[in-house]
Amino acid sequence: MRYFVDFRSVLFLFLLVIFCNSSGIARQEKEQPNILFIAVDDLNNHEGTYGQTYVKTPNIDRLALEGIQFNKAYNQYPLCSPSRSSLLTGHTPDVTKVYELKTHFRETLPNVITLPQLFKNSGYFTARVGKIYHYGVPSQIGTNGLDDSISWDIRINPKGRDKAEESAVINLTPDRPLGSALSYFNAQGTDEEQTDGLIATEAIKLLMQSKSKRKPFFLAVGFFRPHTPYVAPKKYFDLYPLQTVPLPKQLPNDLDDIPEDALFTKPAHWGLSEEKQREALRAYYASISFMDAQLGRVLNALDKLDLTKNTIIVFWSDHGYNVGHHGQWMKQSLFETSARVPLIFRVPRISGGKRSDRTVELLDIYPTLAELADIPAPKDLEGESLVPLLHNPKARWSKSAYTQVKRPNGVIGRSVRTERWRYTEWDAGKAGAELYDHETDANEFYNLTDDPAYEKIKQELIIALKKRFPPGE
Repeated sequence: MRYFVDFRSVLFLFLLVIFCNSSGIARQEKEQPNILFIAVDDLNNHEGTYGQTYVKTPNIDRLALEGIQFNKAYNQYPLCSPSRSSLLTGHTPDVTKVYELKTHFRETLPNVITLPQLFKNSGYFTARVGKIYHYGVPSQIGTNGLDDSISWDIRINPKGRDKAEESAVINLTPDRPLGSALSYFNAQGTDEEQTDGLIATEAIKLLMQSKSKRKPFFLAVGFFRPHTPYVAPKKYFDLYPLQTVPLPKQLPNDLDDIPEDALFTKPAHWGLSEEKQREALRAYYASISFMDAQLGRVLNALDKLDLTKNTIIVFWSDHGYNVGHHGQWMKQSLFETSARVPLIFRVPRISGGKRSDRTVELLDIYPTLAELADIPAPKDLEGESLVPLLHNPKARWSKSAYTQVKRPNGVIGRSVRTERWRYTEWDAGKAGAELYDHETDANEFYNLTDDPAYEKIKQELIIALKKRFPPGE
């Protein structure tokens, strides 16, 4: 019996196999990365991040060691809604027109494509657990707050024991509502009963469900702590014996050279004794460590589910937080402690354990994630992609960072930060200005704005300030 080989058929089959295999490889190479987008409320980067020794945050430290941390990252407006609206739309507050806690950015930018919406439109499953857009805290816990429904496929709003036990909160500044007070509660019960514990639990459930989905995910996990009231289970308070809590360094006559509008806390420390200040700090630190533990639960689940190798993580806070520097507490100032934020990226196939001292902004997160996922971003984004710095944290980078705030009397403060200098103007300089040299004065104790020796650098910074804030706008 003879066999005849049709070489054309064999060649066709051979080429077909190669094509199928190469197509499979191409699909693998083009597999879209997942995004784990982790927001923390009111976390500064002086306590609890970047290797600080007093506040215990092993999971933030772990993430920093595995990723690229930005030591000089800045928010655009040190208040929750303006900052989050800016980051999530990719536009400055002067474009969103969000300067307070009530205006929704869709009122001024009805057709803007938000960061999660971009991923949703690009075929991602998008989900939010907790606070990503603005919520009033604690009043709106358990609701959608000022959320943006078209950004998400699913929204989850946990409400825990901390909300139910709100009446037990101790308010050290009783003339202020809980959401803007120095207030705390040393709670009973387990982590999982608290709102942030429930947020971690729901996030883990979504990670588990993602294993069966054919879509990549954009999972936004928004922790409420350490936003006041500072609530955490007792074991986290026990980490910080009251007598060991350090107070920030003070300088006699520190406020003499600072413009009146630069101060948010009036009088300094809201008149609290040093013992009460330590109470507030202890509670703030306890709530940071509690939040950190919930972060750890999510990171551990990501590892256990074998999702880490294809998941980009970005960890950020909406603004910094004053904890007594210059007698100031909370946010809404243009000092370094309020303007600077924690920012960490962990990206598969980019080696971690690196730090960048380049000045970057929360505005830069949007274009960075779009580039990492190879998704075309809107052309009018106002930030810059950080991808060059992820690969080389010391890469050439000429960008400054800008932060602004508006006072109830209508005075606007605007600040520019370079790697060495901070320059701030109040009411375009008519209500005063500030100039600090961070190479010699990291605490911003010495305002150099009227020193003739620094006039040249001051003029350079005025020009830099006008790049973001042109005169008359």
